[in-house]
Amino acid sequence: MVLAVLMTAAGCGGKKESEPEKEPEPVYPVSIDGAEILIGETTVQTLLDQGLSITVSESSPDMKEITQYEVDPELELEANSYYSGGSIWITEHCFAHIAIVTDEEAVKMGDAVIGYMEFSLVSAEDETLDKLMFNGVPISELNREKAGEMFPDFSGDENMWFSTSVLKDYEYFMGFDTAGNMIKLSVEKNYDVDWNNKP
Repeated sequence: MVLAVLMTAAGCGGKKESEPEKEPEPVYPVSIDGAEILIGETTVQTLLDQGLSITVSESSPDMKEITQYEVDPELELEANSYYSGGSIWITEHCFAHIAIVTDEEAVKMGDAVIGYMEFSLVSAEDETLDKLMFNGVPISELNREKAGEMFPDFSGDENMWFSTSVLKDYEYFMGFDTAGNMIKLSVEKNYDVDWNNKP
């Protein structure tokens, strides 16, 4: 089944004035059981080849049942589109929500990249946390204090630590419980899409 199309980029005419080149931003990797994911770069096929399970979900008309389907890497996706509703499974009970993004040409799903990823880790067990890493550090070790040391330019409080500039291409968010343990992690690349367009 096709992922839900949330938005499609609008075409733009004319030439843009030349802008000074930006310093390339660091892309902090996420790893699942040894498979490294760079948001905005890693393709669906790369993750499938590394043995990760990727599914999409579809609700019944009455919204009482949800059916999951394995993604089809041969499925053609539209150009300049952002698809949500996907999941990467880590264990039987723990997964990451993902969005899949295409560029200026239509591509097969396997060639589309992961543009967004979010983990909810509130009920994750220790063995699950040991399978996850963010920027080379196991999630089980990445508490609030460690996050502040690793990312001193982020902002927040004792319960959250996140990147702040809307001018940057990437957004990072980490949430923590009262003991300082990570319970949420999201990584997103910002894309120039028209949020007002309809599927």
